Amino acid sequence: MVVLSRPALDHFSSIKTCKPTAGLFAGIPVVDFADPNAKALITRACQEFGFFKMVNHGIPLATINRLESLAIEFFSLPQSQKDAAGPPDPFGYGNKRIGPNGDIGWIEYLLLHSHKPAAGAGAFFDSRRNFRAAVEEYVAAVKAMTVAVLEAMADGLGIEPRNALSRLVRGEDSDSCLRLNHYPPCPEVQPLTGQNLIGFGEHTDPQIISVLRSNNTTGLQICLRDGTWVSVPPDHSSFFINVGDALQVMTNGRFRSVKHRVLTDPTKSRVSMIYFAGPRMSERIAALGSVMEAGEESRYVEFTWAEYKKSAYKSRLADYRLGQFEKKNIESSPPSRVPNSVS
Repeated sequence: MVVLSRPALDHFSSIKTCKPTAGLFAGIPVVDFADPNAKALITRACQEFGFFKMVNHGIPLATINRLESLAIEFFSLPQSQKDAAGPPDPFGYGNKRIGPNGDIGWIEYLLLHSHKPAAGAGAFFDSRRNFRAAVEEYVAAVKAMTVAVLEAMADGLGIEPRNALSRLVRGEDSDSCLRLNHYPPCPEVQPLTGQNLIGFGEHTDPQIISVLRSNNTTGLQICLRDGTWVSVPPDHSSFFINVGDALQVMTNGRFRSVKHRVLTDPTKSRVSMIYFAGPRMSERIAALGSVMEAGEESRYVEFTWAEYKKSAYKSRLADYRLGQFEKKNIESSPPSRVPNSVS
């Protein structure tokens, strides 16, 4: 990534560094997936935080480390070679710009379709077959783990059938993707102001769940229900699971999508790999009947994943994306303000 001058840096947002709160982060769940009580622990974590750290996940470190090494190798290439793998439309290489509406961050990334990793970056993968193989190996392992996690969630909430969530990501037509992120060190800001540059602004993920793995560099923060931001200590051998907007809708708000962001580090690079588990484009997203209590009404109108994805990616990162799909908001809005996707 090109090092920017001071005037260029002024275009980026910064924020006061947030340190882990003593005793608080210890209460954010760590789930041992081999624990007989894992289902109950996952359910409680998703209800209270929309987020948990998972250990004993069963994915070999060799699979993780192989892809990370190749990602670091890619991000170390000359800018012209990285640009050849993009631009992200939607798949490919991106640098600083996040989405089409003006959001920027101290980040570069490679976004890949989970079932067709060469989509949008075909020429790049044609000459780097080892990269393609590493992506396919990693995605296969993480997808299998994601299916197991979703079925544990279904068991914990009493959702029937048990594969009601996992079936959405099993098929080759699911709209799942993998994003490799690189946050270069940014020493220009913190020593002068005590603030960190925003690497990736606050947002929720629109998909069902997100499965995150990063190196041992700090930066990830999550927002608690009371609005407090807490830093997540890194752990390169574990995975972090985020509840997404689609799962919030399907559980009728029992699970809440977690707002999160990434800050830069002044001295170290941060590399993360996120698997976004999404359904097929035509899948209809609505509260599941087996979750609802007698007489309970859905909080959201039904929509397809394609409709919600289009709406989400047209918004700014910090926007409350589900707001226009909440029944209470639609019922109180004049007809001209009701989105086409829910009319």
